[in-house]
Amino acid sequence: MSRIGKKPVALPEKVKARVENGKVLVEGPLGKLSYSLPDGINAEVKDANINISIAQGAADKSALFGTARARVNNMVSGVTKEFEKVLEISGVGFKGAVEGNRVSMQLGFSHPVILDIPAGIKMSFDPKQVVLTIKGIDREAVGNLAAQIKRIKPPEPYKGTGIKYQGEHIIRKAGKTAAGAGAGAGAGGAAKK
Repeated sequence: MSRIGKKPVALPEKVKARVENGKVLVEGPLGKLSYSLPDGINAEVKDANINISIAQGAADKSALFGTARARVNNMVSGVTKEFEKVLEISGVGFKGAVEGNRVSMQLGFSHPVILDIPAGIKMSFDPKQVVLTIKGIDREAVGNLAAQIKRIKPPEPYKGTGIKYQGEHIIRKAGKTAAGAGAGAGAGGAAKK
């Protein structure tokens, strides 16, 4: 049984929550979110708290107990303050721009990469067009979109060019010239007699 799941989710002043037909509905200053509870997991709103519990005879669902509580907690946090992911684009000529409800990025391909911005997500670039900020009230949607964008051009280990999360450390590899330094004549350098 999860220790995290037993802890009630506190509701701030401006947040309202209710449970209807196996769904937890949370409404706050920034918007509304809903989450369908897994079978065997119950929720109850009581005294400005949301309590998550396992239904009678559903002990095999205990693996989802803590997950359900964490998802509900993320919903409450999201409707009061937005979640944010920051991506950095590094490489010669790599840049991006937000054009209406689309994002266009130059990432070294023969064509620009264009993505539609999903509903409920805000995206913006810094003035240098190399730092992308993704914001939204749904933590899962923000994280999935950031991961999807990163997969387009993951950072490569030799020069470090590509898309990475802000603050992410990329393990670098030594190139062939650094690895072969001091090897002498090498493969094609045999002296003629």
